[in-house]
Amino acid sequence: MAEYPVNKGIGRPVEFKGLKAQYLFVFAGGLLAVFILFVILYMAGVSQWVCIGTGVASASVVVWLTFRLNAMYGEHGLMKLGAARMRPRYLLHRRRVCRMLRRKKKGGKA
Repeated sequence: MAEYPVNKGIGRPVEFKGLKAQYLFVFAGGLLAVFILFVILYMAGVSQWVCIGTGVASASVVVWLTFRLNAMYGEHGLMKLGAARMRPRYLLHRRRVCRMLRRKKKGGKA
């Protein structure tokens, strides 16, 4: 059986065959989903060759997409991409400009 080293230094992210951090979870989850799809199709009575073809094609897409995302966005890129989507595009101010620029008194009312 082949051994694959998982490199983890102090303060460094987990890396396996070039995949870093959260991409390992995306990779493993995607392959698990492909396996479950294969089992469901096989148990439903779909032809064996159709199941194998679907499984191989889906697994290839998962592997390709995971390595592409890893190369494109880097170690923390998916988290940054998600944070950018949560950020509002613009802020609305419903107050007049002179009220926004006026200083508040320490007592509470402006």
